[in-house]
Amino acid sequence: MTRPASARPPDDATSTSRSAQKRRAILDAATEVFLKCGYPGASMDEIAAMSSVSKQTVYKHFESKEALFVDIVTGMTDAAGDMVHDRTPVFDGDDGLAAYLQDYAHRQLTVVLTPRIMQLRRLVIAEVSRFPDLARVLYQRGPARALAELAALFERLAARGLLTLDDPAMAASHFNWLVMSEPLNRAMLLGDAAIPGRQELRRYAVEGVRVFLAAYGTDRRG
Repeated sequence: MTRPASARPPDDATSTSRSAQKRRAILDAATEVFLKCGYPGASMDEIAAMSSVSKQTVYKHFESKEALFVDIVTGMTDAAGDMVHDRTPVFDGDDGLAAYLQDYAHRQLTVVLTPRIMQLRRLVIAEVSRFPDLARVLYQRGPARALAELAALFERLAARGLLTLDDPAMAASHFNWLVMSEPLNRAMLLGDAAIPGRQELRRYAVEGVRVFLAAYGTDRRG
């Protein structure tokens, strides 16, 4: 005898899809709660209510508040890094290097200097004594990844005779801080209202690249 359609158990694909949707809803709600309340003030009851699931369901997906926090930090950091590095086109010409590096710098600035990423950084810094490994993960998947990607890019450009450098990692550090240091420090210390607008971020990108190429460009003087 065939069961009526309404009585059939959901197939594996449907069940997996619903589980994934619940997990996504929990992560989205938890992100808002952690960024608003900080780690100590975040309530698993509030996260469950915001995600429209039971508290038991939250713990089914994440064994603890700490595990949920770790997943959020690593997920947001990886996503930001992907937006910068995975969308970088290959530079295959000999002209237009300055414009190419300006676009790279501007993309990095606009991805990192957003309220959510700044709030995340402040949150992790506030909890560094409680979660030292998590701070290390944020550094490795955020700034360290950016420096490694830049060093590899500069090494390729130097091999083509477009840059002059002996230490790609040091060149990457110089580039990163020429572009990022002032606006990043301002936003970290003065709050989201101090995040520069897009036009100002473009100026940081242009001026940072200008100074970088004065030091590392093949047509520099001196």
